[in-house]
Amino acid sequence: MLSASVARRYYLDGRSKVEIAEEFELSRFKVARLLDDARASGLVRIEIGHPGTVDVDLSGRLMTALGLKHCVVTDTPDDHPESLREHLGAAAADLLTEIITPDDVLGLSWARSVSAMAAALHRLATVPVVQLTGALARPGVDDSSIEVVRDVARVAGGPAYFFYAPMAVPDATTAQALRRQPEVAQAFSRIDTVTCAVAGVGAWTPEQSTLYDATSEAERRELARQGVCAEISGVLVDSDGAPVPSSLTERMIGITAEQMRTVPEVIAIVYGTAKVEAVLAAVRGGMVDSLVTHSTLAEALISAPGP
Repeated sequence: MLSASVARRYYLDGRSKVEIAEEFELSRFKVARLLDDARASGLVRIEIGHPGTVDVDLSGRLMTALGLKHCVVTDTPDDHPESLREHLGAAAADLLTEIITPDDVLGLSWARSVSAMAAALHRLATVPVVQLTGALARPGVDDSSIEVVRDVARVAGGPAYFFYAPMAVPDATTAQALRRQPEVAQAFSRIDTVTCAVAGVGAWTPEQSTLYDATSEAERRELARQGVCAEISGVLVDSDGAPVPSSLTERMIGITAEQMRTVPEVIAIVYGTAKVEAVLAAVRGGMVDSLVTHSTLAEALISAPGP
């Protein structure tokens, strides 16, 4: 009975051990012993949970398996991509709210999952927000990288560094000219200051990468022949995570592989079990440091050969 009373005061009422000792006329050591006994006997059971749909245990296992900095896994059913994006976007927004400080610089690449995160974000430390990739207009997609950067910067209350340019242009000469445009050059000059970036990961297969779907059939085949396995913010990598030089790379308007690797933390929001190898490649190559994903993909990543 005494153990139960002491445990209630400590765990439920938030009283300190000193306060409890004074109330029950016990020594602090006796109070500590009673609390230990209450846990050892099962009178007190402690469970660590998380509000909403986050699987805390699976998040920890995946973080350990892949050596990640942060990992959030939701138990969202994976049969509806729109629902997955909404839940993962909300989870990523919560993560950013927790880890971003006023000393950070936030970089954003365009992906539908990043757009979902921006829509779910309601509070953020006051930080600069930098656009990392050009826009890639696709059927059925209403927003762009510019709008995502603006929306997040509006929530943060910090400056937004954005530019009007496509993610890929017809030739390398045009790409070089665009990179020299003042607004593009200004945003690009900020990339090296980014401390945390948020991106998607695409597998180099149909409907698993917006960039893949936007390229020609001949280019897709050639890049696959060169060993491209995944793309992260337009950076093409093979199964080992090594960047794959190509004519497409020269035509891209966005962050480079070298710049991405130097960002202290890149958070990828990823869904779909078809992206197992792509995610592993991104982690192997040092392009991704943290993950926000769902339980089905998390289990598949844990079961797959590690990076």
